[in-house]
Amino acid sequence: MPAITVDNVLVLPRLPRLPRLDGSTAFRPVRRLTTAPSGYEGEGFPVRRAFAGVPVTELDPFIHLDQMGEVDYAPGEPKGTAWHPHRGFETVTYMIDGIMDHQDSQGGGGTITNGDTQWMTAASGLLHIEAPPEHLVMSGGLFHGTQLWVNLPRAAKMNPPRYQDIRGKEAALLTTPDGGALIRVIAGEIAGHRGPGSTHTPITITHVTVQPGARVDLPWRPDFNALVYVLGGRGTVGTDGRPVHTGQLAVHGPGDALTFAADGGQDSHTPALDLYIMGGEPIREPVAHYGPFVMNTRDELIQAFEDFNAGRLGVVPAERLPHTDGQGSRP
Repeated sequence: MPAITVDNVLVLPRLPRLPRLDGSTAFRPVRRLTTAPSGYEGEGFPVRRAFAGVPVTELDPFIHLDQMGEVDYAPGEPKGTAWHPHRGFETVTYMIDGIMDHQDSQGGGGTITNGDTQWMTAASGLLHIEAPPEHLVMSGGLFHGTQLWVNLPRAAKMNPPRYQDIRGKEAALLTTPDGGALIRVIAGEIAGHRGPGSTHTPITITHVTVQPGARVDLPWRPDFNALVYVLGGRGTVGTDGRPVHTGQLAVHGPGDALTFAADGGQDSHTPALDLYIMGGEPIREPVAHYGPFVMNTRDELIQAFEDFNAGRLGVVPAERLPHTDGQGSRP
């Protein structure tokens, strides 16, 4: 699980040491622990539905999270999605291993690979396609990533679409006081270290790798919710040390810090505990979600489908256009 890493974490900035015994730090308890069911997306690539069974009110401002893979494809096996529409939200696609091409009906898109993030604000709507490049289809290889859907507030749902093309090396990197974890801040801020992602509402997204036996006390904004998803490995989360493993989501209660630890013994395939951690300020608006559209009302959903069927979200190009530079355009 390479994502973005460093040879020596001890050269990175470090989290502050949070007091544990004097009561000045309110560590968050685990409110709900769920296990993601497995399924298939697009042309048949395997996913885990990380938010299945969690009420929308506990996810707000997030809507949906898929863990894509981890799968090691043989030659000819890599798969993507067909052309499909989106309106009313953002897709945040984070590639841990492998390569993914993206193209939309407006000519935008790009390529993301190990540690990169493509942040697509669908907003008023477009058509897009996501697929492995031809050379990866021919060779096969490892494919692993996540796609998070972030809701947009009512005032931004009909804004023009836009992109953020975030290279892995742009993420803010820091570690714990003892150097036992690598923390990659993709969006938002942790302990004064800000990630490159620009958001419509305040949110934080981070990928944390915890070495066997290490513990992390992570400061977290008290006005944010806190969702901790296990990408790989085994460990414990929360104030009561709740055991977790690959494919589980821990929804946390109130407080101003998270605490989690990696088991001392991991397996050879997942030698550390890898967590994808999300939190944000709830939008607290009605959510009408069906298929590829996330709006506020049923009537707005109906209008989205009518606009899609009438071609007002764009049309599929006659040919798949080549990307201009292989990296996509930056905002």
